[in-house]
Amino acid sequence: MSITSLDNTYVASTYGRFPLELVRGKGSMVYDSNGKEYIDLGTGIAVNAFGLADDEWNDAVTAQLQKLAHTSNLYYTEPCAKLAELLCQRTGMKRVFFGNSGAEANECAIKTARRYSFQKYGEGRSTIVTLKNSFHGRTVTTLAATGQDSFHTEFGPFTEGFVYAEANDAEKVITLAKENNACAVMMELVQGEGGVMKLDEAFVKAVADFCNDNDILLIIDEVQTGNGRTGSLYAFQQFGVVPDIVSTAKGLGGGLPIGATMLGEKVENTLTPGSHGSTFGGNPVCCAGAYSIISRIDDGLLEAVKRKSDYIFSQLSSAEGIKSVSGMGLMIGLETQKDAKEVIAACREKGVLVISAKTKVRLLPALNIPDEQLKKAVEIIKECVK
Repeated sequence: MSITSLDNTYVASTYGRFPLELVRGKGSMVYDSNGKEYIDLGTGIAVNAFGLADDEWNDAVTAQLQKLAHTSNLYYTEPCAKLAELLCQRTGMKRVFFGNSGAEANECAIKTARRYSFQKYGEGRSTIVTLKNSFHGRTVTTLAATGQDSFHTEFGPFTEGFVYAEANDAEKVITLAKENNACAVMMELVQGEGGVMKLDEAFVKAVADFCNDNDILLIIDEVQTGNGRTGSLYAFQQFGVVPDIVSTAKGLGGGLPIGATMLGEKVENTLTPGSHGSTFGGNPVCCAGAYSIISRIDDGLLEAVKRKSDYIFSQLSSAEGIKSVSGMGLMIGLETQKDAKEVIAACREKGVLVISAKTKVRLLPALNIPDEQLKKAVEIIKECVK
């Protein structure tokens, strides 16, 4: 049987896969089972931060794999401790909980917010305000946190305690928080799965000020926006706010599964032994890979991300067949006159891999994609959207 047949026979049918079997890659180039090459502008949905088979990442992961692959959290390990230190030093946060995914990172954020409020104020202060069009994960609780009705079917009953406000409507967020005695507000600064929509900075600042004044925790979901993707290490650093909790995953591991929930001063001691956990969280190999990624996201790389972002915006904003370009950094959404699926298929045929976000074409290139490859990919996109 072919790989496609095996997959269709034995793997759960939860994905609408593209008709493509990928077998190897290097940097921003990836190759299928027929030997055809593609410029990868999807990076495993913002996961392969430095592209495929990155030498430094490979060396860090391989070296750790030959020492300790897994120990459980009953023991101390160097990669876990050093990664937590690095994240705190780079963000101003105080402690980190490690899990395996963005959904786990958000689950931990939700639990932490509710425990903080319960310990300080008692019962009845557990509601979290999220935004319409948001996406926070696929567990029953993070689906409940997601502000899209299309996700709130078939899998009920969903976890209670979430209400949804329109993005960029600070008055509505504040009203819902007051009416529901909220413990936290949770939001993505660029709504990724919701169509790559950047929030207004004035809105984010107004919500942050309200939260700070009322001891309501501000949770920023940086699962997709984090780890250099938007032109700063984390997107909140460009919005002038200080979150109480930051969740992240995807690009953090560079290709291995890891999620992190970073805890600010208010909640640094909220989680205690036995209150939360993860068997594979803080895995030494995943942490070694993540340390390699975060330690190399420096000012020079971030400036290059912004420069490449400006290039994409300038080239595609006025291109024939494109209605609008949205996003931030190298997290970009294209509203096209043609159906997005048609554009994605045409790009794939011409050797460029792009993905979707709702009705848009989504671009998530590697942070270090070479200029010549990016330019070639942009020209192909221009051809395919006409």
